[in-house]
Amino acid sequence: MTRKVADCRSTPSVMNCTLTISGEEEEVVRAAVDHAVSVHGHADTLELRSEVRAGLVDEKVPA
Repeated sequence: MTRKVADCRSTPSVMNCTLTISGEEEEVVRAAVDHAVSVHGHADTLELRSEVRAGLVDEKVPA
């Protein structure tokens, strides 16, 4: 199974957050949403969860 990555640097932010979260898709979505709510002040909505999921990328494995 390919690990997924959520990277705050890919979303413009006043805070210039550099957090990167990687793991299985569902755990990354949960952790990224928790982070977005607790650190960035977003509301935990279906729209936020969809945006987080859409922004996930496959983890790059060193060759």
